Amino acid sequence: MNLQTKIAAAASDAAQVLARLGVRQELWTGGERPVRSPITGEVIAQVHDASPEQVQATIEAAHAAYLAWRNVPSPRRGELVRLLGEELRAAKTDLGRLVTLEAGKIVSEAEGEVQEMIDICDYAVGLSRQLFGLTIATERPDHRMMESWRPLGVVGVISAFNFPVAVWSWNAALALVCGDPVVWKPSEKTPLTALAVQALFERAAGRCPDAPQGLSAVVVGGREVGEALIDHPKVPLVSATGSTAMGRAVAPRLATRFARALLELGGNNAAIVAPSADLDLALRGVAFAAMGTAGQRCTTLRRLFVHDSIYDAFVPRLKAAYASVAVGDPREAGTLVGPLIDLTAFDAMQRALTEARKARGEVTGGDPVEVPGGQVAAYVRPALVEMPLNAQGGQADIVRRETFAPILYVMRYRDLAEAIALNNDVPQGLSSSIFTNDVREAETFISERGSDCGIANVNIGPSGAEIGGAFGGEKETGGGREAGSDSWKAYMRRATNTVNYGATLPLAQGVKFDI
Repeated sequence: MNLQTKIAAAASDAAQVLARLGVRQELWTGGERPVRSPITGEVIAQVHDASPEQVQATIEAAHAAYLAWRNVPSPRRGELVRLLGEELRAAKTDLGRLVTLEAGKIVSEAEGEVQEMIDICDYAVGLSRQLFGLTIATERPDHRMMESWRPLGVVGVISAFNFPVAVWSWNAALALVCGDPVVWKPSEKTPLTALAVQALFERAAGRCPDAPQGLSAVVVGGREVGEALIDHPKVPLVSATGSTAMGRAVAPRLATRFARALLELGGNNAAIVAPSADLDLALRGVAFAAMGTAGQRCTTLRRLFVHDSIYDAFVPRLKAAYASVAVGDPREAGTLVGPLIDLTAFDAMQRALTEARKARGEVTGGDPVEVPGGQVAAYVRPALVEMPLNAQGGQADIVRRETFAPILYVMRYRDLAEAIALNNDVPQGLSSSIFTNDVREAETFISERGSDCGIANVNIGPSGAEIGGAFGGEKETGGGREAGSDSWKAYMRRATNTVNYGATLPLAQGVKFDI
């Protein structure tokens, strides 16, 4: 297939999928913002940016929806999320196809992302009957003290290109059962999937008599749209996913008006392969974690510490996997690594590899890959870089910085304490793992003196997470938590209530105030 044919096929494919998903044509044609598919690098749609007035009106409409939605009992709010899950199940193939076209993910990963949306909807439906508070012991007779959880208000969601729909669902499913509307600013690189999800939401809301207008909205645009969301006084929580630099800009602005920030920022994730590890299992775990999604996950494996005693047996096998992995059009069967999101990402990868070579790194891979019809796209073979530690026994500067591309830095270590120290010696603190069959090593790694990351795994890689566990990290990763556990509390306000059912008024701490 030649370039022009492939470009036309991608654009036509996107148009057909958008139509099946119920997205009105005027939303993705004739706009001022081009949408490019990383598969070809060419424009497949033209979306409309929201004006400042439209953003303000959208937030006001969401606030009006909040005033009504907060009065709906949470199990009935859960019914809306159940209906959304039904719509997602019916649209899984088409929405996954759109994720592939717009974000470049291979088919199984794209459909897996939609499955993650379905899973979080199921989780949130159950949660809608479990928004528990506590009854608290009180020192005063004939009193009852308790905590209760109440809806917070409009939740702003700012998402990144690499998970263009799942991250919204982690926030939206929980926010909706908690009583909060959602206003979503998607990445400028992936607005089509957001428009499609909004169409599915509207279909679900149309089947839910309790759902007011304005519960969910999408505002497309650049930085100024995100800033309008961040600065609006009727948006008490903003959940933002992106770079650490973005988080540094967002957090102070929210703090200025005492709004909440839920930040999911950079990750510079590591894995340790210990002497007792099952090397076949470790090879598969490392390969997916490092190369999946073309290295464009926040949980992608970027640093690998291999024990000196097994280094020469394990690393050549890993190099062979890097050389043989299929790089190409993500729509084609057999492809395991699709394109980078754009040429800017490719250039950043090449600059990082140049710096790694200057730091005495030995680079395997990292070369452009020619893909028919992809001459202006960014296909590249994943890179494995064998890096020496510096004279002080630490990691090179380039290793300690996150490059959002498929680069894996491989280093030797001699004892577990050294490996854990290296794991922790980066500014980011998202995900980590160890491959070992030694129970002491495993337990040490996940103990208080082990990994300092928000996610610490044993015998699986750091990449990928189930919605049942809270997702997020420490340090420059931002400290936010989304999805499972008690993450729902971020979307609600807590009130402590004391009820006096007696005929006297005893004061706390024995205070006397007789009048």
